[in-house]
Formats: sequence, C-alpha cells, structure tokens
Amino acid sequence: MGAGETRQPGPLQPLPAGPQSALGSAGGERRVPAPDGLSGGLAACVTPPLCLGVARILSREAGVTDVVVLQAALLHDTVEDTDTTLSEIEEQFGGEVRRIVEEVTDDKMLPKMERKRLQIERAPHSSRGAKLVKLADKLYNLRDLNRCTPAGWSEQRVQEYFLWASQVVKGLRETSPALEEKLQQLFRERGLPE
Repeated sequence: MGAGETRQPGPLQPLPAGPQSALGSAGGERRVPAPDGLSGGLAACVTPPLCLGVARILSREAGVTDVVVLQAALLHDTVEDTDTTLSEIEEQFGGEVRRIVEEVTDDKMLPKMERKRLQIERAPHSSRGAKLVKLADKLYNLRDLNRCTPAGWSEQRVQEYFLWASQVVKGLRETSPALEEKLQQLFRERGLPE
C-alpha cells in the first residue's frame, strides 16, 4: 500500500470475540490514570471514551478510513493503562494493529522524562499509522488541557506540556495536514514557535 492510500472498510463486521478483554475489563469500564498525568475533564474518563475521542478525531477531522489505524486508535493506551499485553491485542486484532499500538506505547518502566524524550526522538521514524494516532492523541490531550487545567498543574506546567507536545508533533509533519494545522493553531495560541 503506497503513501496516502488507506484500506477501505467493507461492510460493518462485529468486533472480534472478546474485544472487552483487549480493552481491559468486561464492558471496558475499568478506570485508568489519564495519559501523562492529566486528570479532570474528559481525560479522567474510562478507557473507551478517551480512546474513542482519538479515533473520532482521526475519522471526522482527518478523514481516516483505514480500519487498522482506527482500531489502533481505539486501543492506543490499552497496554499502558491496563494489564492487556501486545500479544493479546495481536490475537484479537492482528499484527498490523499490534505494531501501531506498540509504536505509540510508552515503556512505563522508564522514568517519565526519558519516556518524553523518546517520544520526541522516535516520532520521525514512526510508521504513518502510528503518526496518525499520535497526532490525534496529542490534539485530544491538548484540547482537554485547554478546557480544564488538571488539579495541581500550574500554568507553567501546562505551557511546558504544550512545548513538549510541539516538539513531538514536529517529528510527525507531513502526515495529516488537517490535524497538523489544528495542532499548530493551538501552539500559536500558546505563543509557541512553529
């Protein structure tokens, strides 16, 4: 499949048996910590609504129709935030979904600053699918931060998060003009360089 091409969805099919287990618990109702320590607002939702937001951005705002990318978006935080393994994701959703989820999953055994550094370093080398998921995830998180500052976060911490996110996004350029423009608008509003 060439650059810019996407797999077109066929007729709607039910998800593979047991998708709830891949989401962490029966019905996907397991509460998890928000990404990168965000709390409050929509970031405090249960896993599926949070991940649905990322998939919705890809579908509605970026026009992504690639089923593999959309499935990976739905599952992008599952390994970090639940006991689900990459092997279980592969078993339920296939190797392509697993690879994207693996690319966007931080190693929680590493210190937070190292994880953040690695996101910046790895962004340009990610697959197109992983870049799309990462762009939508950053857009979702930054919008949430603008809506509601997490308890205990100073304005300086919020600004530092935006600065770090802008560095990650620089490595994701030329992936989705629509999402990149929306992110650049948020960065401009914060006075960050392009």
